[in-house]
Amino acid sequence: MDIQKAIIMNEKDNVATLLADVGKNNAVQVMVGGRLMEVRMQGKIQFGHKFAIRKINKGENVIKYGEAIGQATQDIEEGQHVHVHNVESLRAQGDLL
Repeated sequence: MDIQKAIIMNEKDNVATLLADVGKNNAVQVMVGGRLMEVRMQGKIQFGHKFAIRKINKGENVIKYGEAIGQATQDIEEGQHVHVHNVESLRAQGDLL
């Protein structure tokens, strides 16, 4: 089993950031609130990119640093890449005050 490293910034987060490139089906361990969890990647994901540590439903906030950074535009399964193809930013839209 290919174990890679990832980091989570806040135990409220539903995404983690990769510290290495990973391939499809690789297992990644991440520490969440003092608990080690393992997530199997659903596709190839590059260093520095985010992946879901649990299912994120369409319309649900994507949480990083303990804050909402965007909203899922589709269901995102555990281990899937989280990026502009499935998240809409909540920042700088001019409609949030």
